[in-house]
Amino acid sequence: MPIPPLVGMVHLGPLPGSPRFSGDFEGVLADAASDAATLAQAGFGAIMLENFGDAPFYADDVPKVTIAALTTAVNTVYRASRLPIGVNVLRNDAIGALSVAAATAASFIRVNVLSGTMYTDQGPIVGRAADVARLRQRICPDVEVMADVFVKHAVAPAGLSLVDATHDLVERSGADAVVVSGRGTGAPTSVDDLSTVVAASDLPVFVGSGVTRDTVGAILDIASGVIVGTDIKLDGVETNPFDPVRAEAIVTATTRR
Repeated sequence: MPIPPLVGMVHLGPLPGSPRFSGDFEGVLADAASDAATLAQAGFGAIMLENFGDAPFYADDVPKVTIAALTTAVNTVYRASRLPIGVNVLRNDAIGALSVAAATAASFIRVNVLSGTMYTDQGPIVGRAADVARLRQRICPDVEVMADVFVKHAVAPAGLSLVDATHDLVERSGADAVVVSGRGTGAPTSVDDLSTVVAASDLPVFVGSGVTRDTVGAILDIASGVIVGTDIKLDGVETNPFDPVRAEAIVTATTRR
């Protein structure tokens, strides 16, 4: 099933095993369920969740307790919303994300570095597209893979152009959709970068950061979809819960196009 064009990002609080975990996993799940219900009531088409509160992140291969917690969180969010669910296991555990999807109602995953190499605060991260494609075929062939190009909070290798990276991602990685973002969480995505990626891709292209009520209409004139988180939080603060008024406003801005 194609990924809906308006995806709300649920930033999970610190999960069991992470440095800032409070000890109250039920509270983390309750917050996620509340955010999911807000998105569903506002009219979002899908939800993505990620272990946002687990920083500092492992580069890949997160602990088993994280996978177990995310599996529970996906099921909780789905029950609260009945929307298509995606999962991103930060920083780049695509194998873990597929494993969660195979055991839950998740219908898509996001992979920050599916192919190539990016230089991050976790060190160099190397994509595992071959492993991801083969595991997906074995355990969850219907799960869609969204893949970032020049992912945020990272630097590309010297000499690699956005066009070439997009071509490689589209033609050689097994991705079903491409994500293009700004420099970091909540940072605006360059219209020039978006246009470059769209021109170089025959896959759906989603904008993954910096989308607001004021910009979503113009962005969707170019992109296939958006992933929205920060702008619909209370006061626009990424660690706050969703604001129903802000969430409804961005849905309204989308439908008025």
